[in-house]
Amino acid sequence: MTLFPLIEAPAEEAGQSSAVLPLYREIAWDFEQDRPIWKNGAPQWVTGAQAVATWVWNTLHYVRASLDLFSWSWGNELQALTGRPFSQAVKESEAARYIRDCLVVNPYITDVQQVSVGFSGSTLSIRCAVQTIYGEVSVDVPEI
Repeated sequence: MTLFPLIEAPAEEAGQSSAVLPLYREIAWDFEQDRPIWKNGAPQWVTGAQAVATWVWNTLHYVRASLDLFSWSWGNELQALTGRPFSQAVKESEAARYIRDCLVVNPYITDVQQVSVGFSGSTLSIRCAVQTIYGEVSVDVPEI
């Protein structure tokens, strides 16, 4: 169904899209310094599994809906655990669920496994294995 019934939607918009996704491309990221990598005044690009890993890193560091610039489907809701009177086990379980929920919206990610979270005061650390269409990517976020 379209807004203008006299104009037919292209086949892809009509729900007949192909299952083939284009090669995923993202700005290269320095995970230790948490910033993009530049060379000769231009950002460096990565593709495939490394690009998906960069997307995962940035998604885990962005609070969902904190800026109008990004859609609701990008970012996480881990800040919702702040100040809640949950037990440590419940916080860790909920954090793992929030992590899975925010990552599986990416069509290049097929599964999120082995999620382990740790709280140290107000700092959260995350480790997980992300299954992508390019293979497995290990993600280690020492502090959020």
